[in-house]
Amino acid sequence: MELYQAIEKRRTIRKFKGAATEAQLKRIIAAGTQAPSGMNKQNWEFVLVDDPATIEAIGQIKYVMNRGKAAGEEVPEAQEKGALRQKDSFKNATLLVVYCNKELADSVGPWLCIENISLAAVAEGLGSRIARLGGDAAAQVNKLLNAPAAMELVAALSIGIPDEDAAPRTLRPEGSWLHQNRF
Repeated sequence: MELYQAIEKRRTIRKFKGAATEAQLKRIIAAGTQAPSGMNKQNWEFVLVDDPATIEAIGQIKYVMNRGKAAGEEVPEAQEKGALRQKDSFKNATLLVVYCNKELADSVGPWLCIENISLAAVAEGLGSRIARLGGDAAAQVNKLLNAPAAMELVAALSIGIPDEDAAPRTLRPEGSWLHQNRF
């Protein structure tokens, strides 16, 4: 697939019908590691999660984080619906949790790596979804995955066979975001 096609086709997928193969994951992760990083630190580490119980537990952590309250406590209907959709977006996919070493002080490289992974997934005919987990939710995932203290959770990517058509994307008019010499 041509690069510009992959960029144009990349969309967030929130429903999967199957996981990526081991060979696809190897190629996708290898593509991710080709990303630039500050001073070539290559400050990314990955935890590949294919255990359904662990994926479900991480989905539950994200659900509670998005609700802002523990399961069972009252929240607005739209917030509950969104939190449930996020939880469901972990199902039937492989989860790739991306970390960076806080001591290396480079969190941009891992994000470039994530973008490469997302584009490589498109080239493989797969979909991906990036989930941020912060605060207590990140601490819970770190504990679940036994992450060392120096590691900071950057994001969790669901990667798999799409079970939905991606929503159309509305972009700002071309050039509306470009300023020359000053704002």
